[in-house]
Amino acid sequence: MAVARHAIRNAAVLLTLAATMPAVAQTVPLPAQSRAAVDPSIDGATRLVPEYPMPYSGTTEASVKTVMDRVLGYIERETPVGLVDADGRDVAVGAARPDSRFRPGFKLTSYEWGVTYAGALLAGEVTSDPRYTRYAADRINFVADLAGRYRAGRVDPQTTPVRNMLAPDRLDDSGAMSAALIKAQRAGVAGASVRPQVEVYLDWIANQQFRMPDRTLARQRPTPVTLWLDDLYMSVPGLAQMGALTGEQRYFDDAARQILQFSGRMFVAEKGLYMHAWAEGMDPHPAFHWGRANGWAVMAMVELLEVLPADHPSRDAVLAQLRAHAAGLARVQSGTGLWHQLLDRPDSYLETSASAMFAFALGRAVNRGWLDRRAYAPVVMLAWNGVTTKVTEAGEVEDVCVGTGVAFDPAFYYYRPRHVRAAHGYGPVLLAGAEVITMLRAGAPAMNGGLIFQ
Repeated sequence: MAVARHAIRNAAVLLTLAATMPAVAQTVPLPAQSRAAVDPSIDGATRLVPEYPMPYSGTTEASVKTVMDRVLGYIERETPVGLVDADGRDVAVGAARPDSRFRPGFKLTSYEWGVTYAGALLAGEVTSDPRYTRYAADRINFVADLAGRYRAGRVDPQTTPVRNMLAPDRLDDSGAMSAALIKAQRAGVAGASVRPQVEVYLDWIANQQFRMPDRTLARQRPTPVTLWLDDLYMSVPGLAQMGALTGEQRYFDDAARQILQFSGRMFVAEKGLYMHAWAEGMDPHPAFHWGRANGWAVMAMVELLEVLPADHPSRDAVLAQLRAHAAGLARVQSGTGLWHQLLDRPDSYLETSASAMFAFALGRAVNRGWLDRRAYAPVVMLAWNGVTTKVTEAGEVEDVCVGTGVAFDPAFYYYRPRHVRAAHGYGPVLLAGAEVITMLRAGAPAMNGGLIFQ
């Protein structure tokens, strides 16, 4: 009787706890038990069709490009080339005044749009569709020409719409845009005003940004010496591309230094994930594995490896770091193919920009032979298929976290808003699509289980 009363009491406690626990966000609904008629043979039930919440197989080059084309159509509409005056009237570039402004839309000189230009250039290269290349070239040359005119006229940068081109004062201003401009130049689609702008950007990254005594790039907020993982992408691709453009070893050396020294402080080896921020002197150091920051890191590594000379002394170390990170990312991919806002916390929401970044970077690594195709191609394909569920018919990319600072508590990350006007998702989707097409051309990988049950 005592045992029975104890069991009843435990059951009551469990019911009370269940009633008071908050619902888990973004859980994937499990399919209801099927009542469909099956072959009465012993293996008949194994032939039921799974109810996946995203496309699982049958991805083709055409289906990938259809998604990319929707994104291109959207960003073409939302980033018109041109200037207006204070009353909204069109202004020719040659007649631009300090108070002229870009036509309304996404900001053409932001780091997010630097990634978008890089994505469009890669998409044009892979698909041979000139619309992508033209999209990037038109806007890159437009903003570089405008900045050159203001610079020649000695206009106060703060009064212009291209302040961050004329007087960059942070890595956000310089890294992603410099990489895109150099890629345009190396592709032969950059005008004469692009190279002077590249020099301005690289001077900030190489010579002016605050650094620690060991030359690690750092910020002075929110603590006097803080590393933001985002800054790997805001520096390394620009440095790497400048090395490729000029052949100067110092740019490669600096880019590799940032990867390895950031990793020494911020990579949590037992998880295979990076913390978002590191503050000098903090002990113990909290680790919040924000998805997009990890996306910036893994993209920076593949961007560097793409151009780093084969005999560079740091190449093997960077490659080993990429492989360690890839293994950690694969372990926390959700069943939808997407990754969570906080990668190791599945009750945080599924976030699209990070998922597209991982699809691109891991896809590039598979395509270049840096990762085992058998192990990682299914990860990439599932990631892409998950991302496609977040691209609307109009080409908007949904569930993208807005711009985010650093914090040392989980709530900050859990409750960051998501919006289609968060610009961080568009470039990564184009980059990911291009690498998936390249992967498909090499022979479509069988999805997990496909060889057994299909």
